[in-house]
Amino acid sequence: MQALNRDDPLGDFEARKITLNDATRTVHVSGRGPAVIVMAEMPGISPHVARFARWVRDAGFTVFMPSLFGRDGAVATAEEGAKVFQKACISTEFRAFAGNGSSPVTLWLRALARYAHDECGGPGTGAIGMCFTGNFALSMMMEPSMLAPVLSQPSLPLDAPAAIESSAEELAAVRERLERDDLTVLAYRFKGDKFCQAQRFAAYAEALGDRFEGKVLADTAANTDVPPFFERHVTTPHSVVTVHLIDEEGQPTLAARDEIIGFFSRRLKATDP
Repeated sequence: MQALNRDDPLGDFEARKITLNDATRTVHVSGRGPAVIVMAEMPGISPHVARFARWVRDAGFTVFMPSLFGRDGAVATAEEGAKVFQKACISTEFRAFAGNGSSPVTLWLRALARYAHDECGGPGTGAIGMCFTGNFALSMMMEPSMLAPVLSQPSLPLDAPAAIESSAEELAAVRERLERDDLTVLAYRFKGDKFCQAQRFAAYAEALGDRFEGKVLADTAANTDVPPFFERHVTTPHSVVTVHLIDEEGQPTLAARDEIIGFFSRRLKATDP
């Protein structure tokens, strides 16, 4: 098992340069089976994010883990992580604040879902976004191959706790698709998370109705042994399946991990989705 307190070389992943929509990104790919896109939280593809991706892979999926920000595999210092966060906030690819709808990078991610499905086959593709990328899996539902979206502590927009990083038109189109295809959106947060508060889950529930399944974990379920960036800048329980997950039987965060993998299995491994 790769240590979580030092940089992860990601040696069991193939680092591919994938060009879609005239933009090229590195995507770390590993496994066999239906495709699941794992999108990292701030400040990037950490050893904790890679651990989650390996769990998904080992459950019988091909994981596609795109590099969206930060140093791939790094345990970022508090200072380095803050710089990554600040750069992403002003990037034209991301819309960190309210009033602008979904981030432009989601168009590339929709194309990645289509690319992954074409390569891996099966009923469709799954995706999980975390923190900064949390809502991206919802925007990716505009791609027909996307069948299993998971939102882990969706944190954008940063300046409006009750808002969703999607336009009203996109939310309406996603809800119509969820209803038409009998699909659901799975989401997780900690009760005391300052970046993903109760108002945001309430907004999702209002927009998506009973197609939104929001799960709230007690703050006491969070791991307290966290890396430097989280110790300095993320001072409440936040990362459900990565940094704040406790890898012990009976732990609520481990149960959340298993629910998510089960959700992918039900949607992506069935003959008829």
